[in-house]
Amino acid sequence: MTKTKKWMTMGITAALVVGLLAGCSSSDAENNTAGKDGEQGPITLSWFDGNTKGEPFTDAVAQEITKKTGIEISIQQPTGNPTEKLSLMLASGDYPDVVVMSRGDASLDKYISSGAFIPLDELIEKYGSDLKEMYGETLTKTRYTDGKNYYLANWYGLDSDPVFGMLMRQSLLEEFLPDKADGSQPLTTDEFEALLKNFKEKYNTIDGKESIPMTMNGENMGANLGTFKGMWGLKTYYDNNGRLQYDVKDPKYREMLLYMNRLYREGLIEKEFAISKTQTWIQKLTTGAVFATPGAYWDPGNGNAALKKDGGEKNQLFAYKVVAPGVDPAQTTFGPRSSLGWDAIAITKNNKHPEETIKLFNYLASDEGQHLLLWGKEGEQYTMVDGKRQPDPAFLQSFKDNWDDTVKKSGVRKWLWFVKNGLDPNGQPYDMAVKFQRSEVDELALKSLGDSVWDTAQYDNLNPDGGTPQALTAQKVKDIMDQSITRAIIAPSEAEANSVFDKMLEDMKKAGDEKVEDIINEKYAQRMELWSSK
Repeated sequence: MTKTKKWMTMGITAALVVGLLAGCSSSDAENNTAGKDGEQGPITLSWFDGNTKGEPFTDAVAQEITKKTGIEISIQQPTGNPTEKLSLMLASGDYPDVVVMSRGDASLDKYISSGAFIPLDELIEKYGSDLKEMYGETLTKTRYTDGKNYYLANWYGLDSDPVFGMLMRQSLLEEFLPDKADGSQPLTTDEFEALLKNFKEKYNTIDGKESIPMTMNGENMGANLGTFKGMWGLKTYYDNNGRLQYDVKDPKYREMLLYMNRLYREGLIEKEFAISKTQTWIQKLTTGAVFATPGAYWDPGNGNAALKKDGGEKNQLFAYKVVAPGVDPAQTTFGPRSSLGWDAIAITKNNKHPEETIKLFNYLASDEGQHLLLWGKEGEQYTMVDGKRQPDPAFLQSFKDNWDDTVKKSGVRKWLWFVKNGLDPNGQPYDMAVKFQRSEVDELALKSLGDSVWDTAQYDNLNPDGGTPQALTAQKVKDIMDQSITRAIIAPSEAEANSVFDKMLEDMKKAGDEKVEDIINEKYAQRMELWSSK
């Protein structure tokens, strides 16, 4: 999900130059961290963040954070694969004061169980009034199995934006099925199939190029399958009478694959999709020869920009809800979102200043801190009008004109720590650059698919722990599924597609999938018990 990753990874990078603000406000005094037990001058914290891009911490937002906290931050810029760097740091014990890592990283539990991360509960209780207010129940749900908090979530709180949808050119949809083009009513899978056929029949070529009813990004099968799973209301796992099983064991998953196989055999899905790369996929979209593609509504990016330039707003690919037979449109699952966020931010046992660090965390996570990180400074990037923030129009437009340059120069949305999804106390989005003024593509996605958002948190990270024999089994099972699903989609007949699917289930069982499911269910039961305890 390219745009999402971009949102999440516009991050952290170099060093805070410090100075205490004389004459602090009451908020400053609570959060000021420089000086302890007679120490003079700033404290320097080393900080690892796999999302960093190498920019120095010297912009106006960074300077304001320095004034508010009095802490210097020395960013450890990861070289190569951040996951490998995390493993090396853990093995050597040479880790920094603060670590920001993916909540889905296999080494997160190892960092906690080995004692590399310190528990935060007492620190939060003593110095984290804003943390407690902002995080609320999230602190209960991010506890470790021993009932303690070892990290704070980043990008937490359920995001109300959908994710996947069937992306279709609105101008062509108006031509073939005008009553569904505004996104107010979902399409059925039969209607969608008929659309593809009608498009193929009427448009053999477009601008001299062979028309493509539907293409898919072969490098992003997660988005392709996520879209089709949304049509059938499928989730992370199949809940079979209270036991979680692999999603492919849900009878609806077979229905889904057979539908995809039929579209493929009828020539409605591009034959070469499985080997299509992201760049090639975008290039095909920009030609205007493609009618539909599955994916996240922001995925087309530059492809939609080119289509809009050539033919106006309606020439773009918009996200629509397509619903499978027997599925309640309100029970579709196009918007898998985790309320527990993307990243974990933790204090390591090497940190000699945990109290000062938690005060820094408390400020950055506060309502004031979040607005500084995501909106900028009052009087510069925004003004207060009738008690609400109003972004400077030119500044807001600059994000649309040149996102990267605006972030780099202003510092707004560069330092993405402790980010809370949703609305602030004034009912305005915390994420100003993305959500204050939505594009026409965004607006239709919200209209068409907004009710399909669901919280994946209870199912997150239930797989066997990394490095265990069961983890190897889980990987074997995943490989079997990945290879078999594509083969089933491109099978030459429905009978062959069914045969491939049956063989997949058989091979999964031989590989030990039920043992993996046992662990998944054990972890799930432990999680539910932990969440219900206070």
